[in-house]
Amino acid sequence: MNSTLLRRAAAGLGLLLTFFFFTAQAQNSGAVSGALLDRANGQPLPFANVVLLRAQDSSFVTGAQTAENGAFRVEHVALGRYLLRASVLGYQPLRQTVSLTAAVSEAALGPLRLAATATQLAGVTVQGERAAVVESLDKKVINVEKDLSSVGGTAVNVLQNVPSVSVDQNGTVSMRGSSNITVLIDGKPSGAANGGTGTRLEQIPASAIEKVEVVTNPSARYDAAGSGGVINIILKKQRKDGWNGQATLNLGTRDKYNPSLSLNRRQGKFNYFGSYDLRNDRYRNQNDSYQTTRLGETTLSIDQQGRGQRHNVSHSARLGFDYAISPEQSLTVTAEPNMNRGTNLGTQLALLQVGADSTSRQDNRLHVDEDVKSVDVSADYRRTWAAHKGRELTTSVGYTNLLVNVNVGQQLSTEKLVQPEWQQDFNVGLDALYGQLDYTHPLDSLRRFDLGLKSQWQQNHGTDDYLMLQNPEQPTRITDRSFAYDFTEYLQAGYATYQQQRGQWSYQGGVRAEYTHTYGQVVGGQGRFDLSYLNLFPSATVARTLAHDQKLQLSYARRLNRPGFMQLLAFPIYQDPRTYRLGDPSLRPEYINAFELSHQASWGSTSLTSTLFYRQTNNSIQRIREVDEEATLKNEASGVVTAEKSRNVGQSTSLGAEMSLTQPLAKWWRLTASGSLFRNQITAATGTELSRRNLTGTARLQNTFNPTPKLDVQLTGTYRAAVITPQGRLAPQGGVDVALRQRLFQDRAALTLRVSDIFNTQRQRITAYGPNFDASYYNKYETRVGYLGFSWYLGANKPPKKIDSQPQGGGGGFGG
Repeated sequence: MNSTLLRRAAAGLGLLLTFFFFTAQAQNSGAVSGALLDRANGQPLPFANVVLLRAQDSSFVTGAQTAENGAFRVEHVALGRYLLRASVLGYQPLRQTVSLTAAVSEAALGPLRLAATATQLAGVTVQGERAAVVESLDKKVINVEKDLSSVGGTAVNVLQNVPSVSVDQNGTVSMRGSSNITVLIDGKPSGAANGGTGTRLEQIPASAIEKVEVVTNPSARYDAAGSGGVINIILKKQRKDGWNGQATLNLGTRDKYNPSLSLNRRQGKFNYFGSYDLRNDRYRNQNDSYQTTRLGETTLSIDQQGRGQRHNVSHSARLGFDYAISPEQSLTVTAEPNMNRGTNLGTQLALLQVGADSTSRQDNRLHVDEDVKSVDVSADYRRTWAAHKGRELTTSVGYTNLLVNVNVGQQLSTEKLVQPEWQQDFNVGLDALYGQLDYTHPLDSLRRFDLGLKSQWQQNHGTDDYLMLQNPEQPTRITDRSFAYDFTEYLQAGYATYQQQRGQWSYQGGVRAEYTHTYGQVVGGQGRFDLSYLNLFPSATVARTLAHDQKLQLSYARRLNRPGFMQLLAFPIYQDPRTYRLGDPSLRPEYINAFELSHQASWGSTSLTSTLFYRQTNNSIQRIREVDEEATLKNEASGVVTAEKSRNVGQSTSLGAEMSLTQPLAKWWRLTASGSLFRNQITAATGTELSRRNLTGTARLQNTFNPTPKLDVQLTGTYRAAVITPQGRLAPQGGVDVALRQRLFQDRAALTLRVSDIFNTQRQRITAYGPNFDASYYNKYETRVGYLGFSWYLGANKPPKKIDSQPQGGGGGFGG
């Protein structure tokens, strides 16, 4: 009897537990799915926050983040009534009631269209046509087409106002203190920074740039080169029906002229586009230096003052077409010819002193003539699948041809004699080919694979002839100081990444493999090198969406920096009779481990981003100055001769923090502030001094004013603290820019005015030292310039109706 009751009780308990189990499963088996789209153009809104709140008390239940195609799915939701809230920076929040019942346990909401933020402010209309910044797991995209602080300028001026990016007065681009970065144009290789191949930054007009993607910690999808990160400059692309375009004329103070024209015509399956930009600029400069050198028992000093004027004339064009093969396939062909001719005329007055008594004076006339011609041709194919959203195949092939001639001429005269003029004639011919394939395969709306391959080849050959003009009509070539070289580099790469979203968590991990073969020599057997190396570059990112529109993200990436051909080839390139640069064939790549932890939060129109970062560089490449004692003793009339070389000097580290804030202060006033603070540590360069470290940072403050419906005003201030170098210190510098735009003739035209560096404070001061010398350098370029511009808009094209403030913080990019 008892055993029968026990068996019946156990069976009843089992049925009861089974009932509760299935009831619990049923209560938590609900799901909500949909997709967020831009109401105006139907484009997906990736990486937006979607949360479910209880309808009765608005308490947080769960959340998710949209994928790149805008899709989202929230699973394991108990049956009941909820409030769904979706928020994207630059768009009005969306709220919708959702009910999950036993009969309908999954709510498929379909496309949800969000409207751009639009607010009527007492006669002043502020309309956010596009979010100023869009963040994803591996990049931050910054909309710069409405930025006024680069009116009349080039890509250099645009990058000066991009978060995490610094540009000095020489045009050198750096991120978080590192100038070893990779610059892409529309995701393709470019010579925009640090002597690479293809189009350079100063050849890209600011008016042609739509947005900039900045990747401070690139994933395996990106090229491993660039220890500081990746910058991708996205050019404007008009695809409106019929004829559209823009004609602009910018005039700058002291002989600066910049007319440009861009047109496109869309008809049927074809979209034709073209643009032309002419730049004719004159800039003045001043450079002073003082150096003391100790050679045995003798002390040599030189006090040098220089003045110069640089005149550049550049022609940049872009021609091409888009062809819609089918709704799922498209082809784009583009050709970009560029030509730049420049002259730099200068004089230098030098006072040389040997010991305590002997003093002499030198006058030096110099001229630099530069002629650069390049053409970039590319073809891009894109394939999508309507039945499989998010699936995409893209291929790209391109060719670059670059021809460079630089002639440096110098003539010294002293109280006693006038020396013959000498010239260094440098010629470069470069051919480069690349091919790239990227494939994205979504497993579902929350998971995807990315795969890609890339090949890149370049061949570079040139001559450097040293000429003495005793007879100007028949210059004498100095054989032992003239060189020819060959340089070839081949790169093969492949990558695979996996990305997944699970509730409030997002993950991305991948690995990139790169094989590099670099070989070259100075003709005649001098300084021959042949380097081959295969490396793996892993990357990983973890992000979590928090309550109240917050996100926390942690990432890691391994990078490298390959030495360029100018750093490897062992022949001297003279900048003046007392300074030359010399390559080193024993130089090897540096490798970087980069970590980043960021937090993002937004409260209505206010957004705050903070980032901690750490970068460790092994086999660090640093530029070193040394006195060439042999050349100094042989050339007493020229004074001290200094050589600049690159060298692997061990390890360097950078640890710091960034913070950015976007805050409306009034209905007509928006403030955007950003700052970084980091510590650099550099291994001793020569072994005669200790490793060096310092605390440095940057700050940027931008005010955006909309005093009337047609007038926009920007006031921007920047500051960079002192930075240590392996052998010295770079002094702090800063400046203030102001710009305004008045829209005219029912928005058919716009008048712009910009003044850069209004207080004329941007200058470069460097102190340097070595085992036997101490030096100080001062360089001042013409940075205070006024620009007046007029733009006429053709067809459906219109001037931007509002300046979107630029949130200041790290991250963003595309490429492979």
